[in-house]
Amino acid sequence: MTSIQHNLHLVLEHISATASRCGRDPKEITLLAVSKTKPASAVREAAAAGQLCFGENYVQEGVDKIQALENPGLEWHFIGPLQSNKSRLVAEHFHWCHTLDRLKIALRLNEQRPDALPPLNVLIQINISDENSKSGIMLEELEALADEVSRLPRLKLRGLMAIPAPEADYSRQLAVCRQMAEALAELKKKHPGVDTLSMGMSDDMDAAIAAGSTMVRIGTAIFGARDYSATHNNN
Repeated sequence: MTSIQHNLHLVLEHISATASRCGRDPKEITLLAVSKTKPASAVREAAAAGQLCFGENYVQEGVDKIQALENPGLEWHFIGPLQSNKSRLVAEHFHWCHTLDRLKIALRLNEQRPDALPPLNVLIQINISDENSKSGIMLEELEALADEVSRLPRLKLRGLMAIPAPEADYSRQLAVCRQMAEALAELKKKHPGVDTLSMGMSDDMDAAIAAGSTMVRIGTAIFGARDYSATHNNN
């Protein structure tokens, strides 16, 4: 067993054990393997071990891997900040966009999504910790943006995404994650097709799962430490 296969096995076991402790079915939780800065060969290795969902933060890097692998069985999620001038690449190549935070980008993605492809799955990013450095909207802005996005035929509103501020205390992690779960439940009342809460990384995955996350984003624990020596200016 390779290190990536071994690491995947450990992460999936951890998700399963955490879900079971919370009384949840582990099958409700999707593991998104965050492959940013990692070569296509690492993604290929993870795919050979059964991992199908991959998250990329940099548009061009993600597109390069999608084209290099040419594997229709893989599901590609864009999880980084999206600039207007890169929206077409996301619309044309990815299955999901987790970081929708303004109507302008939604309109561009809708217009640029090819008719031959199914609607692009989108999540609205919430700046749940009110951090100036983070993308996302405030919770009070959610209803208006969700209503606008739900009207766009080439997009499919699936739910919410958040990157809570780093917090060492589990109870405080849980409180923030529960805010997101409550927001999703409220959104679902008006938009019953909503079913996804993308929340939880290595340091807060347990709290996210306990609160109701349906998709956790894990990178280093699967692929090892990242090398940022290459300049990623292609967001």
